[in-house]
Amino acid sequence: MRVHNFSAGPAQLPLPVLERAASELTDWRSSGMSVLEVSHRGKDFTACAADAEATIRRLTGASDDYAVLFLAGGATGQFSAIPGNLTERGDTAAFLNTGQWSAKAIKEAQRQGVDAVVVADEADSSYTTTPDAGSFTVPEGARYLYYCANETIGGVAMPYVPTAEAAGVPIVADVSSMYLSRPVDVDAFGVIFGGAQKNLGPAGMDISLIRKDLLGRARADVPAIWDWKVMAEADSMLNTPPTFSIYLLGLILHWIEDSGGLAAMAERNDAKAQRLYDAIDTSDFYSNPVEKRSRSAMNIPFTLADPSLDTAFLAGAEDAGLTNLKGHRSVGGMRASLYNAMTDDGVSALIDYMAEFERTRA
Repeated sequence: MRVHNFSAGPAQLPLPVLERAASELTDWRSSGMSVLEVSHRGKDFTACAADAEATIRRLTGASDDYAVLFLAGGATGQFSAIPGNLTERGDTAAFLNTGQWSAKAIKEAQRQGVDAVVVADEADSSYTTTPDAGSFTVPEGARYLYYCANETIGGVAMPYVPTAEAAGVPIVADVSSMYLSRPVDVDAFGVIFGGAQKNLGPAGMDISLIRKDLLGRARADVPAIWDWKVMAEADSMLNTPPTFSIYLLGLILHWIEDSGGLAAMAERNDAKAQRLYDAIDTSDFYSNPVEKRSRSAMNIPFTLADPSLDTAFLAGAEDAGLTNLKGHRSVGGMRASLYNAMTDDGVSALIDYMAEFERTRA
């Protein structure tokens, strides 16, 4: 029986995509082989990768001014690749610190010799807020402004793109937990990147959209597989790429397109999230710590009024087919991730369970 999987990642994937992949697993495109077995240099797979890129461009509106790269190492690999491609040691870069993932990126930039200037730090709120527009200034000479658009662990999302604050400085955004969950103005960014394992496939692959004028700036010691220009020139195939991830990405992209595109995804995702937030906000038994304007539509943390009931809540949820609701170890409580593939029925089942648990335990 399929469960309702609220994991923050690796996350629930669309059932039609999984069924399609299962049906093709032993014989892909009448090759007599699995997609896991075919050559990445063969015409079938190169066409598969080209189709995935073309579909990303259609969905996002990314023009030929941007390279689309499929890279190993997930988003964390890009924490190193970004300073390696955009700075020399001693250069300045600006950062918004809104939670654990932006903090990890800051730490890695510092390890790469970057003067990482934190222009806004939400630590005082325990990372339950985002900085107000106009409340921070990017230092003169900064090579880029970096932020995490959606903090998976804390359930915090930036409610705006800081274009005015960047003042011509390239904006670099980690969009891992909200990738293709809603429309995005690609032209506002220098780099958009994220791991696939939330909305776009299995863990291990990063998908980066990089403005082409930012290519060719890599330090001499950057590994070739993380040198954006080298990888762009090789169509992400300098080495053997993550072929199965690219194949599944293509199926998921077509599923998004067939489901109405990013505008339809946003409408569905916002409706799912609002229903769960309403259930939390109208209850004295559950609470969400994030300020309302900064709430994520993808990752919704919540706590019980009596933390001693957490174990019973999770056990009952598992019995009801509601899995992976335990909050991150650093935050505690619960967390429901409502990525693109989470169904309305799944959200309804969670809300019904929460109401029944409150009725019997409050």
